[in-house]
Amino acid sequence: MNAFIQSFCRNKGGIIGLIVLALVTLMAITAGWIFPDSPWDIVNGPFMPPLSDGALLGTDTLGRDIATGIAYGSRVTLLLAAVSTVVSILVGITVGALAGFYGGRVDQAIVGFIELFQTIPSFFLAVVLVAILTPNMATVIFAIAVVSWPPLARLVRAEFMSLKNREFVQAAMLAGQSNIRIILTQILPNSLSPVIVSGSLMIASAILLESALSFLGLGDPNAITWGYIIGMSRSVLRDAWWMSVFPGVAILVTVLSLNLIGEALNDALNPKLARRRATQ
Repeated sequence: MNAFIQSFCRNKGGIIGLIVLALVTLMAITAGWIFPDSPWDIVNGPFMPPLSDGALLGTDTLGRDIATGIAYGSRVTLLLAAVSTVVSILVGITVGALAGFYGGRVDQAIVGFIELFQTIPSFFLAVVLVAILTPNMATVIFAIAVVSWPPLARLVRAEFMSLKNREFVQAAMLAGQSNIRIILTQILPNSLSPVIVSGSLMIASAILLESALSFLGLGDPNAITWGYIIGMSRSVLRDAWWMSVFPGVAILVTVLSLNLIGEALNDALNPKLARRRATQ
């Protein structure tokens, strides 16, 4: 554990990403204290530019505060991304573990099922799912999870196929352990490194996907998100640039920090790969 922490701390990009993500999370937690007004409240005149009196980042077409919207929007955006990623990881690990461990016809059937999802463009499938269902937080989470789990399932399948013939797994089988116990206690713990790295990157992808759906008006109409704020400003981009720039910067900074964390985790969990990069 100490070696992992030391290796992670040596990656300056990962430390910067972790600090930025911590600040974004802190903003989401303390949004109610920093901005006591609701993000839906009209608090000033419309189209007020940044640094105006009572409007740090300006106001939108109705006079709602952009800074308040970004702070409260971070709650919904991070929550949607985190929950959809957890669901994707659970589904991906389950499906990939069954395919990689049992092999044979089970593997062929599951791989065919995965390829069926991967033949459809992810964003198009998410749009179709949310459009068919009622746009709300549950359907957005469902849509993001549906399009996110297949790559992880393939990754877990490959890890299980490479580990199931190792000596410690064979010893567990000879000891009479059940397949479920072998999967959960022997193979899965040894295949979590790439899953952890992939999970951090999946959160970043989920934020981008949720923002795109909200931009198109397919998000929850009762929840303010960064994508919703940008979508609301697309018709007045030239007149009120701040309405799209500041939430766009929030998305950029958060996604970039998650990618930096993912790269640092990859180096910390795969030290041989990190040393190879350093020598190149």
